[in-house]
Amino acid sequence: MTKTAKQIHIDARLCKGCHICITVCPHGVLRKAEVVDNRGFFLPEVADIEACRVCRLCELECPDFAICVEEITD
Repeated sequence: MTKTAKQIHIDARLCKGCHICITVCPHGVLRKAEVVDNRGFFLPEVADIEACRVCRLCELECPDFAICVEEITD
């Protein structure tokens, strides 16, 4: 049974825009935002939530603990 994500939370207060999460995602779920935040960082954003298979690599590799993947549960 394939897991699917309900939502991916990116805490803008913690994220410094290193884009490790974008790089490690094997399904292209995240992308770099087109606008900078108030600190001057291009934060990641969800590009395709349906492509997420809840591998949680983005969560595990984030050095700032800024990402949380919320899985759909039955």
